[in-house]
Amino acid sequence: MEVSGISTIKDVAKYTGLSIATISKYINGGNVLEENRRMIQEAIDVLDYRRNEIARGLKTNKTMTIGVLLPSLENIFFTSIVSIIEGILQQKGYGTIICDFKEDPTLERKKLEFLLNKHVDGIIMVSYSKEKEHIQALLDKKIPIILLDRMIKGLECDIVLADNLNASYQAVEELIIRKHRRIGIICGPDHTYTAEERKKGYVRVHHDYDVTIDDKLIRNGDYTVESGYQALVDLWKMEHPPSSILVTNYEMTIGAIMAVNDLNIRIPDDLSLIGFDNIQMAKVVRPPLSIVEQPMKEIGETAAKLMLKRLNNDYGDFPEVYRLKTNVHIKESVSTNI
Repeated sequence: MEVSGISTIKDVAKYTGLSIATISKYINGGNVLEENRRMIQEAIDVLDYRRNEIARGLKTNKTMTIGVLLPSLENIFFTSIVSIIEGILQQKGYGTIICDFKEDPTLERKKLEFLLNKHVDGIIMVSYSKEKEHIQALLDKKIPIILLDRMIKGLECDIVLADNLNASYQAVEELIIRKHRRIGIICGPDHTYTAEERKKGYVRVHHDYDVTIDDKLIRNGDYTVESGYQALVDLWKMEHPPSSILVTNYEMTIGAIMAVNDLNIRIPDDLSLIGFDNIQMAKVVRPPLSIVEQPMKEIGETAAKLMLKRLNNDYGDFPEVYRLKTNVHIKESVSTNI
């Protein structure tokens, strides 16, 4: 068959001898006979057929795209989750438009508006702002929104996040069990939900074990390498430095390790250290780094499947809140404080 110009679904039907209905079913992710599947895919490849999403969107009021809005594309936690989300959505025929707003609430709103102007079918987002009005307005328009990582008080919205409070509780508990009493923590920015929850876990475990809290041992970074570096330096140079430190995200953990190296701190002889998020990094560092592992794969899978559910107009259990468990892996970077 001679191929010229832009191929249409009718050309695929002519090439295969199958009905347009069968071909459309296959293209939209439906099940067809294996023999038909092979013929249709061969026709698509030979004819270089591409579905016209713009025309399809005009007919169905769907663009088959999902907007993903993140605070930073430099954060390994977020990018790992988005990679998983993309893979699942792609299997169902959805593309993604990924934006970051550089931890800027004003830019967050602008990027949200950008995604709406692209007529995305739904949005998966991490909100930096505690304000709910701009997200509530989208929910009122029946646009599916899935929040990741950070909850917004007073907003009834689907959300998928790690159990941040218990993540820090369990990590600090491991230190208390090993007789540590001056335990430093490097948190994220005060105004973010994750930082607040991890700080709550730190405070609660101290109270539960009747351990006095020195507020000077609580430091706030901004989820960057530089802030993790500076916070560890500040803690180490205190008149009475901590015997152990929990760092509460990946980038700040990298910064803390750099500071440990520059200050010639011996781990765990001088200082016990627990980091966050990256098992591979924990294996590279010597001695092996104790780590709090967030369920990134499960968060991504849950968010993608929940979005697909909402896109299918299934709102029977709205809103759903998934608070997924973390794991604490204690390695040689933590010692018993005798």
